[in-house]
Amino acid sequence: MKLNLKLILFFTVFGLVISCKEKLKKSEMNTAEIEQESQQLQAFFDKVYQEDLEDSPMMQTQIGLKTNYGKWDDFSHTKYPKDLEKAKKRLTYLKDSINVNALSKSEKLSYQLMRRELETEINDYKFRFYDYPINQMGGYHSSLPAFLINQHRIDSVADATAYIERLKGMQKVFDDIIKTMQIREKNGVLPPKFVFTKVLEDSKNVITGKPFSDSKENSVLLQDFSDKVTALEISTEKKKELLAQAKKVLKENVQPAYESLIQTLLDEDQRATADHGVWKFPKGDEYYQNRLNYYTTTHLSADEIHKVGLEEVDRIHKEMETIMKKVDFEGSLQDFFKFMKEDEQFYYEQSEKGKAAYLKKATSIIDEMRSNLDELFITQPKAELVVKPVEAFREKSAGIAFYQRPALDGSRPGTYYVNLYDMKAVSKYQMEALAYHEGIPGHHMQIAIAQELDSMPEFRKHLFYGAYIEGWGLYSELLPKEIGYYKDPYSDFGRLTAELWRACRLVVDTGIHAKKWTREQAIQFYKDNTPNAESDCVKMVDRHIVLPGQATSYKIGMIKILSLRAKAKKSLGEDFDIREFHDVILTNGVVPLDVLEKLVEDYIEAKKASAA
Repeated sequence: MKLNLKLILFFTVFGLVISCKEKLKKSEMNTAEIEQESQQLQAFFDKVYQEDLEDSPMMQTQIGLKTNYGKWDDFSHTKYPKDLEKAKKRLTYLKDSINVNALSKSEKLSYQLMRRELETEINDYKFRFYDYPINQMGGYHSSLPAFLINQHRIDSVADATAYIERLKGMQKVFDDIIKTMQIREKNGVLPPKFVFTKVLEDSKNVITGKPFSDSKENSVLLQDFSDKVTALEISTEKKKELLAQAKKVLKENVQPAYESLIQTLLDEDQRATADHGVWKFPKGDEYYQNRLNYYTTTHLSADEIHKVGLEEVDRIHKEMETIMKKVDFEGSLQDFFKFMKEDEQFYYEQSEKGKAAYLKKATSIIDEMRSNLDELFITQPKAELVVKPVEAFREKSAGIAFYQRPALDGSRPGTYYVNLYDMKAVSKYQMEALAYHEGIPGHHMQIAIAQELDSMPEFRKHLFYGAYIEGWGLYSELLPKEIGYYKDPYSDFGRLTAELWRACRLVVDTGIHAKKWTREQAIQFYKDNTPNAESDCVKMVDRHIVLPGQATSYKIGMIKILSLRAKAKKSLGEDFDIREFHDVILTNGVVPLDVLEKLVEDYIEAKKASAA
C-alpha cells in the first residue's frame, strides 16, 4: 500500500526543480525535459491515488485488496477540513509545479480531469452538510451491511476475524454519523418526514433475528457470516469459535449502534416537516444549482432542464401512440397505460418461481446481447457479469435496479441487482431495456472497460460524472434496437417507457427542488404520464427528494451522446464507423460532457485528416 522510496524521492526532487523553473513551451524543451515532466505528472497521480486508497479501507476492499480488511472509512465530521486542505495543496502543486505545455494529449486530459476534481471538491465544501447520510436510497444504515454481505469475502480465518472487527467498528461509525446528522440539523438540514418511516424499518430489519432475539431465523449479518465461515475448510471447532465471537460482537456492538441510530431517527422524526425540496434550506437554490451542475456536468438551469423534460415527454408519448396502432389497440394513451399496468401477461407471478423466472430471462437477454457485441464495439470488457436479486433486508426501500462494479483483480464479477420485492414493478416488457442499461452494453460494459484500461492513471478509473455514466446507460437502451433487438412491439414500448421515465425525471426533479412541488403533485405527474406501477412512482419521487439533481443526469447525458453521434455521422459521411465512435466514448474513461464533446471533435478531425 505504501509508495516506494524511489517514487517519493522522485516526486520530492523533481517537484522542487519544476516549481522553481519557468514553464517553457514544448518546442523549447529537449526530449529528456519533456519525459521528466511526464514522469513527474504520473508520480503525482500515483501519489494522489495511493494516498486516497490508503485513506479508504472500504475502497481497498472494493477493488479486491485485503489490506486494512477489518477497518471502516473515517465518517467523522473532522475529516472534512482535513480533506479540504489536502485538496488545496494538491491543486496548488498541480498548477504551480506541472508544465502543461510539455504534456502529451492524453496527459493533458488527465491533468485537466484531476484539476477539475480538486476545484470541484474545494468549491463544494460549503455544502458538505447538505445531504442526508441516512436515507432510503443508500444510507449507511443499509449500505454498511450490504458492503459486508457483498464485498467482504471470507477465504480464511484471518478474513473472518476482519469481518468481526468490522462488526465491532460499526459502533464508532454510527456514533460519527449521528454526530454529522446533529450538525446538519443545527444548520437547518433535516430529511422530510416520510424518510424516517422507511429508514427506521430498514434499520430495525438489520437487528431482527438471532442473536438479537429468540427468533428461529438468523439476522441478515449473522446469516451472511455463518454462510461464509461454513464454507471454509477449517475445523468444526474453529467455525464454532468464530460464530460465537460474531454473535458476541453483534449483541455488544452492532445492536447498541443501531439502537442509538434508531433513537436519533425517532427524535429527528418529531421535528421533521413535510417540505420536500431543498429550496427549504439556507441557500437551497444555490445548492440545487450546484447539484445540477455536478450531475449533468453542464450549467443548465432548473428552468431549462424542466423545459427539455416537458418536450421529451411529449415526443415520447407520440412514439408510444405509433406502437399502440401497431398492436391494434383502441383507446387513449392512458387506456393503453392502464392495459399495460393491469394485464397479467406482462408480469411474472409474485412468488419464488416468478422471481427465479425473471432472473433467468434477464440473464439470457444479457447473454444474447453479449454474443453480438462485435457489430457495435471494438473494445469489450473482460470482467464477468451476474444478475442477482436485491437482498430482502433492503428490498422494500431500494431502487428497481442498480449495478455494482467488479473488483479490479477479477475476484468479484460485476453485478446487476434487480429489486423483485414487487413483481408488478418489474414488467416483462421493460426487461430488455433494464438489462441493457445495467448490464451489457450499459453500465457493466462502460465501467469494466474503464477499469481495464492499463494506460489510464488509476484515479481516472474511479471518477464519477453522472451525465456520462447514466447517459451511456440510457443510450445503451436504445442501441440494441439499431441491430434488430426489441422485436416484440411491447418490448419496444417498454424501451420507450424507460426513456419516458427518464424524461419525466427532468420535470419532476426540478419541479420538487426549484418549483416547490409537493410530494403528492410529483407522484401524480408520474402516474398521469407513465405506465409504471404506483409503487414505482412513489419510490422514484422519494429518490428525487433525497438525491436532488441526480436523476437529471440520465436524459441530459443521453441527449448529448446522441447529438455527438449525429455530429460525427454528418461530418464523416460514409467514413463514419459506429464501432470507432463507441471506442472514443468508452476508452477515455468517465469524463464530463464538455470533455466528451472535445474528444469526439478531435476524433472527427483526425479521421478527416487520415482520409485526406
